[in-house]
Amino acid sequence: MSDFQVIDNCLMVRLPEEVDHHWAAYICEKADRYIVQEAVAHVVFDFADTRFMDSSGIGIIMGRYKKIACFGGKVYVIHADHQIQRILKISGLNRIVEVIV
Repeated sequence: MSDFQVIDNCLMVRLPEEVDHHWAAYICEKADRYIVQEAVAHVVFDFADTRFMDSSGIGIIMGRYKKIACFGGKVYVIHADHQIQRILKISGLNRIVEVIV
């Protein structure tokens, strides 16, 4: 299950064990609601519990990046294992979001 929390001006999104198309719409919709309603400046995706991510996960991150970048915000990825880091690198997301290992 995903967990959403606003700390200061950052939206913290703790992602589920599997980030796939089943979760994508829910995560996008809820994150977007927080971004708009809470005047969030940055988004942090926490992959501590995540063991699998498909292209839907790339879409989740890219979409939130496009929204938050309009307001000068940043997207961060934390606690990504080697497999998730590899996906971020192959997709090129590591060049637009900050990956903190």
